[in-house]
Amino acid sequence: MDWMAIGSRIRTQREYLGYTREQFAELLDVTPKFCSDIELGAKGMSVPTLCKISRILRLKTDYILFGRQEAAFSEPLTLLLESCTDSERVYAEQLLKTFLIAMTTKKDPP
Repeated sequence: MDWMAIGSRIRTQREYLGYTREQFAELLDVTPKFCSDIELGAKGMSVPTLCKISRILRLKTDYILFGRQEAAFSEPLTLLLESCTDSERVYAEQLLKTFLIAMTTKKDPP
């Protein structure tokens, strides 16, 4: 396992989604230091932690572990984005990021 590459993929997506390390650690229910160790490749993670990371960052576990990524979008979404101008695509990306963060952090009713 290339833990440094795994950590780099995690950090890149965390930053892309706009999470601080502290926010990400809170969502994962771990310490910020542990997140730092994972991102630097100094420590590995358990399968349950990998699954949480996958869910929070909206990444497939294959991509996190091996860098392999299938098509990131479903076909209808790809077609919609391809019909946008560059500026519309940037705006759509910002809206989608905001939506994904809201969905990840929302609390389900008891």
